[in-house]
Amino acid sequence: MPVSLPILNAAEATFECIYGRGCDGLCCQQGRPPVSPLEAARITQVLKRVLPLLRPAARELIEASGFLSNRVKAGQRMLRVVGGWCVFFNEGCVLHKLGAADGDPFRYKPTDCSLFPLQQDEKGRWYVRQKGYKGEAWELFCLDPAHSRRKAIDSLCEEIKLAETLP
Repeated sequence: MPVSLPILNAAEATFECIYGRGCDGLCCQQGRPPVSPLEAARITQVLKRVLPLLRPAARELIEASGFLSNRVKAGQRMLRVVGGWCVFFNEGCVLHKLGAADGDPFRYKPTDCSLFPLQQDEKGRWYVRQKGYKGEAWELFCLDPAHSRRKAIDSLCEEIKLAETLP
């Protein structure tokens, strides 16, 4: 796939999501992505459809206190966590599943989640998060190039297309 998005480590980065094939969604564990006001509004619009799909503790927390915490990252409130997992995690991302059923898996997910493992550095340049690259601190096996030979630019086509649409 020709990539028009400049990615700093595109030549060497590898990545393959193996959720459901040996990974139980570790990127959602303690997942607290920032959520923009527009993203929060989209989630709010489908919340009645989402609530029955959640873990009971997550549903109770959201019904009592909402899905946004008071924690702030990049100037935006972050999603809540319950039982060590993002409130929207239930055998995978409920927002992803609902979006996929509606024709776009990224429709309701926060941008940070949708783009993972693509990230922008402090200068706004795109890169693929990798163990040992730019001081990556998250110890996920999927970020370790030793666990995949698949080129990230091939496995992340949809995420790259999404990043290309962002300002």
